[in-house]
Amino acid sequence: MTTLSLPRRRLATAAVATATLALLAPSLATAQAAYPNKAIKLVVPYAPGGSADIAARLITDEWGKALGGSLFIENKGGAGGNIGVDMVAKAAPDGYTIGLQTVSLAINPGLTARMPYDTLKDLAPIGMVASSQHVLVVNNTLPAKNLKELIALLKAKPGQYSYGSAGAGSTFHMSAELFKAVAGTPIVHIPYRGGGPAMIDTMSGQVALSFPVLSAAQPHVQAGKLRALGVTGTRRSPLMPDVPTIAEAGLPGYAFETWFIVFAPAGTPKPVIDKLNTALNQALNTPALKERMAKDGFDPLPSTPEQARARLEKEIPQWARLIKERGITAE
Repeated sequence: MTTLSLPRRRLATAAVATATLALLAPSLATAQAAYPNKAIKLVVPYAPGGSADIAARLITDEWGKALGGSLFIENKGGAGGNIGVDMVAKAAPDGYTIGLQTVSLAINPGLTARMPYDTLKDLAPIGMVASSQHVLVVNNTLPAKNLKELIALLKAKPGQYSYGSAGAGSTFHMSAELFKAVAGTPIVHIPYRGGGPAMIDTMSGQVALSFPVLSAAQPHVQAGKLRALGVTGTRRSPLMPDVPTIAEAGLPGYAFETWFIVFAPAGTPKPVIDKLNTALNQALNTPALKERMAKDGFDPLPSTPEQARARLEKEIPQWARLIKERGITAE
């Protein structure tokens, strides 16, 4: 009797489960078709004022219009963006909590020994957003007037000057560490909980220099509160046409640009991901948003979710290798 009753119980349980799923399927399909029926939280894993925050605030209105809903931003800084990203990874996979991160999403796995989430397993890419350059800015009291003078000053006084970043693993951090490696200049890293605080302390002289995103730094450079010595990309920026690239200014071989990506928790239904992606790409192609992004130094990067995932899969090992080779740490 015992050997016959156990399979029957299992069969009965399986039958109940199948029936339950069959009953739930129409309601799940209806919920996905009605998505979104409430506001969507867009988590930015840095403090207000940094590049990720600016990118998020640029896209939310047009994205919401295209989606037929609304998005609101929640800044959750700390640990180089890992705290905010982990918040999204552990959220309900219903499309109502999503995140926006920089290239740090590909950098952090190689930089952080114990990640609180698995980038490729715990996140579902929605699409790429944009790319942008950073700019090397210094405090006005610093005697260096150009890049060559700055490098000479840093080499003459090793370890006496510091730079501010938006946190370990942030684009501020990586662009500065690449600069240190290529120039051979020892500079102390001071991580902050976002790009805004790092730039404020650069202006006040708490740190000597930083590598903010162009759009965030431009007003302060124009107001004379910061001195721009070079942009990080391979070409000059229309936002600062008189500022040379760092390579142009005397450090050949240096180049750094960042990109921005939006993502949801793994397990988010594909129809929801596709709806978010379609609306995002529609927003990125609107003339009004293109114009606003250009004014802030961003180049739109429409993509499919699959292309966004492929970029992560390609760049995670590339950054891990570079971090190891250059001995970059998340101190």
